Amino acid sequence: MDTEKLNAPLIRAWSWPILLVVTVFTLSGASHITTPDLGLQFSKDKLGHFLVFGLLATSILRIPFFRKQGLKGAILAALITIIYGGLDEWRQSFTPERSVELADWIADALGAVVAVTIYQSWRPYRKLLEWRILRKKG
Repeated sequence: MDTEKLNAPLIRAWSWPILLVVTVFTLSGASHITTPDLGLQFSKDKLGHFLVFGLLATSILRIPFFRKQGLKGAILAALITIIYGGLDEWRQSFTPERSVELADWIADALGAVVAVTIYQSWRPYRKLLEWRILRKKG
């Protein structure tokens, strides 16, 4: 068996969470971050935290190791994301003009828990995320 062919799916699976972690790390180290005004009544900052950390938790859960664990893998993916969210908030305390907000970390945690719950329990959503544009035929 060709090890490159075996490793390609694993590399793809890990690339999304790593890319998201690097992006969050980079942005949280910036003094000024602008977000678009969506005209929503609730905080767009908290919505951003909820969505990004939900995406991170889902991308971790899609790694074969975590996916094969079932509920245990979902809980682990959420916990990893929640811990990273807390560490990211703490890291922001060292960035000028940034502050640590418990509400941000709560939004991170809620996003992670909701995302893995939906991914685990709602098959149409899971199928949508697993859909591939280009599939090899037989």
